[in-house]
Amino acid sequence: MFSFLKKIFGDQTSAGKNAAASGDLRDLEDFVEYVVKALVDAPDEVKLTTVEGKDGATIQVRCRKEDIGKIVGKRGKIIMAIRSLVSGAAGRRRQRVSVDVLD
Repeated sequence: MFSFLKKIFGDQTSAGKNAAASGDLRDLEDFVEYVVKALVDAPDEVKLTTVEGKDGATIQVRCRKEDIGKIVGKRGKIIMAIRSLVSGAAGRRRQRVSVDVLD
């Protein structure tokens, strides 16, 4: 688990930057999927879709309606934390990535 987090949030050497650029978005998707599936009651029903636009990428999370509250959390604190981690990791690589929870 720590190697996974280190891969996402760790320092990039100049030799590894180009090689890592192609897998950065996939790593962030995997991170979001891991966290969301750990929070919900029906992890098999969690679906992630990534939409890339001119301003960056958006990771869209779909799950059962009953599980949306578990992802959002009280006053939106859980989804804000997920968004902050994803945004910070993407920013280190000069990318813009956001996370949305869809009905």
